[in-house]
Amino acid sequence: MTYPVEDTLVSYPSGALETAAFVLHVQELADGRRAVLLDTTSVHPVDAGWPDQGADHADLRAESVDMPVVDCVVGATDGTALYVGQEIPVPKGADGWAFVVVHIVAGDAVLTEGDSVTVTVDGGFRARTSAGHTACHLASLALNLALADRWKKEPRTDALGNPDFDGTAIDVSLITENASTDTYRLGKSLRKKGFVTEGLDESLPALAANINATLAEWIASDAAVHIDRDGDRLTDRRYWTCALPGKPARIPCGGTHVSALSELGTLTVKLSTTDVAGTSVLTMVTAVG
Repeated sequence: MTYPVEDTLVSYPSGALETAAFVLHVQELADGRRAVLLDTTSVHPVDAGWPDQGADHADLRAESVDMPVVDCVVGATDGTALYVGQEIPVPKGADGWAFVVVHIVAGDAVLTEGDSVTVTVDGGFRARTSAGHTACHLASLALNLALADRWKKEPRTDALGNPDFDGTAIDVSLITENASTDTYRLGKSLRKKGFVTEGLDESLPALAANINATLAEWIASDAAVHIDRDGDRLTDRRYWTCALPGKPARIPCGGTHVSALSELGTLTVKLSTTDVAGTSVLTMVTAVG
């Protein structure tokens, strides 16, 4: 049994939906399904460390037989074993490890090492998920701007130079089709960093209106969006860049995105707070369309 010695080449950052590839490794999983590793792929996988964007919907075709990709996740191998998702025991980019895209197919899928396959991604699902991811970045920047006057200490700053509430308080981010949901913990740690939580609940309607006005202005600019890449391997750094009015934004990101803000149509957020085990949690739901 052989394993890849290099990280998977990925073409989804450039927007590719179809790729010709070779099968490098096939392995049966504990649940009876099969893990397929390719030399290159256009399928976006779920990241093990920050699983905000889900896997693309896709098929593998070999000799005119289509095999649905039922899941796709990041994996890693040291040459002796394959570790999938949360099983990965080392950080991404660790020396002596190859980080790979694991295409999971049904247990009866007939594939062997050396086979030629065509990888085809569902373009409609990709477009809707990409819209949700771009919307998430825009909303986080607009949220930071709207909360900029609530800091009494100098915090870290975001891609636009505003206090980075999103990066400081984020707990969970979930990208879905034409939407995103982000939750932020408003606990003692955040207050120690200088964020003022008093009166936040009462200000939510005004904050949402402020954020939505900023988003409408940015959408109207039809700013271009693209992904800057340090390379084409899975672990090479990638950055979401957007030519927003006044100052371009550049954010580390491994996901997929639209190519221009006009593709989003309209963009709105809703804000709410809840109590989770004694800690206040702010939730921002962003919707496209």
